[in-house]
Amino acid sequence: MTSTRDSSRENRFNASLNWLKRLLAGETFLYVVKRLLQALLTLLLASALSFAIIQLAPGDYLDTLRQNPKISPERIEELRQQFGLDKPAIEQYRRWLWQIVRYGNFGTSFVYQRSVASLLWERIQATLELAIASVILTWAIAIPLGIVGAVNQNRTSDRILQVLSYAGQGFPSFITALLLLLLAQYTSPFFPVGGRTSINHADLSWFGKILDIGWHMILPTLALSITSFAGLQRITRGELLDVLRQDYIQTARAKGLPENRVIYVHALRNAINPLVTLLGFEFAGLLSGAFIAEFFFNWPGLGRLILSAVTAQDLYLVMASLIMGAFMLIVGNLFADLLLKAVDPRIKLENLK
Repeated sequence: MTSTRDSSRENRFNASLNWLKRLLAGETFLYVVKRLLQALLTLLLASALSFAIIQLAPGDYLDTLRQNPKISPERIEELRQQFGLDKPAIEQYRRWLWQIVRYGNFGTSFVYQRSVASLLWERIQATLELAIASVILTWAIAIPLGIVGAVNQNRTSDRILQVLSYAGQGFPSFITALLLLLLAQYTSPFFPVGGRTSINHADLSWFGKILDIGWHMILPTLALSITSFAGLQRITRGELLDVLRQDYIQTARAKGLPENRVIYVHALRNAINPLVTLLGFEFAGLLSGAFIAEFFFNWPGLGRLILSAVTAQDLYLVMASLIMGAFMLIVGNLFADLLLKAVDPRIKLENLK
């Protein structure tokens, strides 16, 4: 009995060991490790370049305080030493980088006198809500309309969609936000425009809180989505038209396959690859571009925080924001590559650049 139990344990251990070996030797694991190592070098170079550009800007955070007669020169000098601004630029960068590597500390905000990491962590949820909602809305509308345009090429529906896509791409995001604000004004109080929640948000049930946040997200999400939707719809249409002209599509139709199966199974599966590649860039772009929607709709996200940090020359908050943007771009591209592999198993990750 004991020998049987020991044998079963040994078999489970060997099975787990074999699974771990396959994982470590697998193409996906090696690719992820390679990309993460490349990401470390990319983030290092990006941080050095960002710090150098910030240092080239005239003045610093203390210049504003010097204009306040209530703050003595002695206090200014004390703050200058406290923030490390009395050190050479290369020494400031070295100390900041060492804090990150050793303690995971991105520094202290000059304006808020708080940890930069805690400030970003407070705001990132609100920005992620907008970015994710915008991606879902954009893809849910643009992909079907792109298919409709390709299937009905040069017909009335296709021409209407082309006009809408050109108009959507031609409108800058801030113009779109202003138009949506006018819409909210004329339909008030149907669309809320101030903040992320209502005054009575704390008194609502958990489901009511979700609905309240979702209701406040409608207009800023639309402001983020319209330009992205227009571009994605045109790309979907163009890619699907190219695939529909391929010989194997004509062969599938000649075999008598239903048109829906030809479009949604054979054609769309091959046309979707370039769109998946764009997903990583789009997500990172939404994070960095959300400040327009956040500014106009008073959304408490990263955009407004970063904008105020740049204006006040809050050095470490700006640096952490830039590094986070680069990190999100890297993660977005890695996610897009892995998703592309999942959509089309024929693709070799090692061939992706």
